[in-house]
Amino acid sequence: MEHITLLLGIVIVTALVFDFTNGFHDTANAMATTISTGALRPKTAVAMSAALNLLGAFLSVEVAKTISGGIINEQGIRVEVIFAALVGAILWNLLTWLLGLPSSSSHALFGGLIGAAVTSAGWSAVNGSTIVTKVLIPAVAAPLVAGLASMLATRLSYVIGSRADEKATAKGYRAGSIASAGLVSLAHGTNDAQKTMGIITLALVTGGVIAPGSNPPTWVIVSAGLAIALGTYLGGWRIIRTLGKGLTDLAPQQGFAAQTSAATAILASSHLGFSLSTTQVCSGAVMGAGLGRKGGVVRWSTATRMLTAWVLTLPAAGLVGAGAELLTKQGTWGTVATGVLLVAGAGVIWTLSRRKPVTVDNVNDIETEPAGVVTAAIAAVIPPPAGPVAAADSAAPGTAPADTDATTDLQATIPAPDGPSAEPAPAATV
Repeated sequence: MEHITLLLGIVIVTALVFDFTNGFHDTANAMATTISTGALRPKTAVAMSAALNLLGAFLSVEVAKTISGGIINEQGIRVEVIFAALVGAILWNLLTWLLGLPSSSSHALFGGLIGAAVTSAGWSAVNGSTIVTKVLIPAVAAPLVAGLASMLATRLSYVIGSRADEKATAKGYRAGSIASAGLVSLAHGTNDAQKTMGIITLALVTGGVIAPGSNPPTWVIVSAGLAIALGTYLGGWRIIRTLGKGLTDLAPQQGFAAQTSAATAILASSHLGFSLSTTQVCSGAVMGAGLGRKGGVVRWSTATRMLTAWVLTLPAAGLVGAGAELLTKQGTWGTVATGVLLVAGAGVIWTLSRRKPVTVDNVNDIETEPAGVVTAAIAAVIPPPAGPVAAADSAAPGTAPADTDATTDLQATIPAPDGPSAEPAPAATV
């Protein structure tokens, strides 16, 4: 620690700020479904997620080693390059948070790092093969694998539970949803917290504090875990609102299948050192669960906006990182100016967010986004799942309503839920 200069200290603090933004940006990945279904209270959900994020940070360092020694070549890279990369990643995270878009914090970091490194030392500073094999391929494959697994798991859960008591299975899936959400949080800590560990380790290597190829020091692991846990606890309510209200309609079985599939994909990738986007994996799993339920549809308008943000994240953060590096190359005044611009940009975004704040109290207060053309067409030709509500509402226009006595007898066979209201709870919208 005695070899850490003032500039290196600023870079470490900036990396922890990025880790903090990563925490509140990605809370929705684990907890949006659990919060929107009412399985857990919002504050309880984010507190559990924060604790498991912290625990997950200590389980592996494979992703951290990929970033600290694989994405770029350390030789000839200055500490200012890493500072510029973090500026690009933080500003993109804050901008997408303001817009409520669940973009990838991981790709924001990679984009900022690549843009700053190329501006500093040219394309030779980037390890293209590592980016392709451990970043780009997982970015495409992991959401597809998680989505397919989630779709199959959803269909299997409906087959297995088709003859079970509805009230009993609802309680079981509620417990399973909480457990699977905790597993996603743990997986998030093993993957995303390590990215900050890797970037701090890279800064220590470029600053000459530790040798190339070293594992993250213990204090780096602890500080990165605490930073992402704190960000998770504060909750990214804007993004939770987007994932919790606009992508598809999820019943408890689907939420459990989606979260379990996503956690499995993330944990497997962390073990292999693949630095994938937990946002993309969780979103792919949710869409797979939506398609796995008979009559379930995905709101492709929301999915398209998310996909657009995913595609833009890496190049946009790269451009900001490249611009920041151009400033830092001018000397001390350029580095100071870069820091001032970061603080000013964050301040402007924060001020704009206060105009229409989203908090724990109003995170579920908006209406579901209307279905798009594709969704409406699918819904028109695929019948909804069988049930008392669907049966009552499915009479074609111009036909006589079902016999009242028969309807009454059907309703009498359905167990009443706990609480004063006998109205069955609708599927959660995610």
